[in-house]
Amino acid sequence: MRPALSGLLLALTAACAPQDPLTPAAARRNAAFAADARGQGVDGLLVGHRLMAAGEYDLALRAYLRAASETGINVDVLSALGSANLALGRLGQAERQLREAIELDPTFVPALNNLGVVLMERGQAGEARRIFQQAFAQDSGETDSIRENLRLAIARTENPGYTGAEEPSGYRLLRRGEEAADTLSTL
Repeated sequence: MRPALSGLLLALTAACAPQDPLTPAAARRNAAFAADARGQGVDGLLVGHRLMAAGEYDLALRAYLRAASETGINVDVLSALGSANLALGRLGQAERQLREAIELDPTFVPALNNLGVVLMERGQAGEARRIFQQAFAQDSGETDSIRENLRLAIARTENPGYTGAEEPSGYRLLRRGEEAADTLSTL
C-alpha cells in the first residue's frame, strides 16, 4: 500500500508543478497569423453577392451581417439581407427587411423587385403586382427580369388559376448594379 500512496503523491506533485514554457522557436511556430494592418478587407456586400451567385445563401447571409457590422444598416445591406433570407426560404424575415429598405429609399429598385418576389411567394399577387409596377417605373422598364416578374404577377392576378408551370424561368432577384441574379421557382 505504501508504494501506491507514494506513486499517488508523486503524480499529484507533478500535476501541480509549473509547466515548462515554450521555447522562443516553439512560441513563434504556435503564434497566430498577424493581420496586415495596411491591407484592406474585402467588402462584405461584395463577398455576399458572390456567394449568392454561387448558391451559398447561408454564407452570403453571414457576409451581409458582417457588412452591416462594418458599415451600418443602410438600404444596400437591408436589401441584401432580405434577398438572402428569401433565398433561404425565410419569407417573413425577408419581407420585413425589404420593407425597411424601401422605407429608407422608396426608389431602390432591387429592394422593390425582391419584395415583389417575396409577396408572390407568399401568395399576395395583387400587392406584388403593385410593387413590381413601382420597380418597373423606377427602372424605366430597362431591366428584363423586372419586366418578366411584372408579367408573371399580372398573369397571376388576372388568372388566379395561372401557375406559371409552363414558364421556363421563375421570379428573378436583383442586386444593385446587376440585371438578373438569382432565380426562384414560381409558385
